[in-house]
Amino acid sequence: MTTRTRKSTDKIPEPTLRRLPWYLSNAKLLREKGEKYVSSTQISKEINIDASQIAKDLSYVNIAGRTRVGYEIELLINVLEDFLGFTNIHKAYLFGVGSLGAALLRDSGLSHFGLKIVGAFDINPALVGTSINGIPIYHTDEFEERMKQDKVNIGVLTVPINIAQEITGKMVEGGIKAVWNFTPFRIRVPEHIVVQNTSLYAHLAVMFNRLNETLKK
Repeated sequence: MTTRTRKSTDKIPEPTLRRLPWYLSNAKLLREKGEKYVSSTQISKEINIDASQIAKDLSYVNIAGRTRVGYEIELLINVLEDFLGFTNIHKAYLFGVGSLGAALLRDSGLSHFGLKIVGAFDINPALVGTSINGIPIYHTDEFEERMKQDKVNIGVLTVPINIAQEITGKMVEGGIKAVWNFTPFRIRVPEHIVVQNTSLYAHLAVMFNRLNETLKK
């Protein structure tokens, strides 16, 4: 049985990390259809990524396929979920319970990928003391006290851009080690803090630009 054994000195490229969940989702769909094996060529046809790139990406998780058969789907799913950290639960706090923040609190699917939001923070008196999807909403001033109890490492940032840096500073000072930034503001953090920027507006700009180019043809 092939297991994941990657050297700690190996650093997986970010584009590869972004593609691995696509392979995982594809493998899960095939499992639902009763399939037992899948080749990089089959995955390539489904998600339009070159088969050689898929094979190279999967080499980082050190799972070997069988000649003319491919990868065992159940093993592929298990290895990818473990490699991506989806099998461990990472607790998070959310900052800013606006429309986007509230939507993330309602997204129960996040827990299937290893992220559990255990609390949210806002200054709106109409929200403080309530809960969404069973997740309590606290006043932002309670953050440091809550951290002593929950020991959370991840902060989800969905506040207005004019306070994005201020709230980021409070998160870092309070002990947050990683920030999932949903704002279009480029936050500044110390080198040891992990930041993942996921701006919906930035992706919209890319889509609109490409659409305009297409319409010009």
